[in-house]
Amino acid sequence: MSEPIYILAIESSCDDTSAAVLQNNVVLSNEVANQKVHEQYGGVVPELASRAHQKNIVPVVDSALKKANIKPNQLQAVAFTSGPGLMGSLLVGTSFAKSFALALNIPLIDVHHMQAHILAHFIDDGTPSPNFPFICLTVSGGHTQIVKVNNYFDFEILGETIDDAAGEAFDKTAKILGLPYPGGPEIQKLAEEGDSSRFKFNKPRIEGYNYSFSGLKTNILYTLQKEVKKNPNYVQENINDICASVQKTILDIL
Repeated sequence: MSEPIYILAIESSCDDTSAAVLQNNVVLSNEVANQKVHEQYGGVVPELASRAHQKNIVPVVDSALKKANIKPNQLQAVAFTSGPGLMGSLLVGTSFAKSFALALNIPLIDVHHMQAHILAHFIDDGTPSPNFPFICLTVSGGHTQIVKVNNYFDFEILGETIDDAAGEAFDKTAKILGLPYPGGPEIQKLAEEGDSSRFKFNKPRIEGYNYSFSGLKTNILYTLQKEVKKNPNYVQENINDICASVQKTILDIL
């Protein structure tokens, strides 16, 4: 039986500093440091994010190695997110990964953020992995894509958003509603008590398999502004139904 391969993986594309240790395709540890500093601004501030990554990355990596019970000299490679993402945040993770790999004299593996979302399906967590080729819908804070996956290194984008991503639609709608950041979880929580059929919002007509969510956000804004002029308490009185209807509209579009 061959010796196990241990890889340290570093993720810093946005506001979470993450480090994981894998033994072959099994995750031994996965440590994440969140950044609360952005909540007061209603969104991620790139400069603040990169500063927080600088503070968090050493303790996060140290914790991941300790939880996996792996010493640095047992690692065979260091993987890191090379993009897409916030430039300053990516730079922190890239610089640390390069230095760590150089110090250990082991290979450095650059990983595309969106491809990593897809290939996470091949992590051994006890559930079956998909067979090639397959279609994958990727929905994250800054990206929405439909991808045909032919093999581990062959990805064909069939459709993607031409403006906002689905995650941005949730967060920007939450900001319009006066909900705290991040808005997606807040909308989902309030939607559980609401009637998703009560309000109808515009669904874009986009060619092919592409998406658009900026028009929906504008439609929600204008609809609420019109109603609030007639009743200043309109949003508060209807918040659950609004959230449920917004969530259903976004999911219908997807």
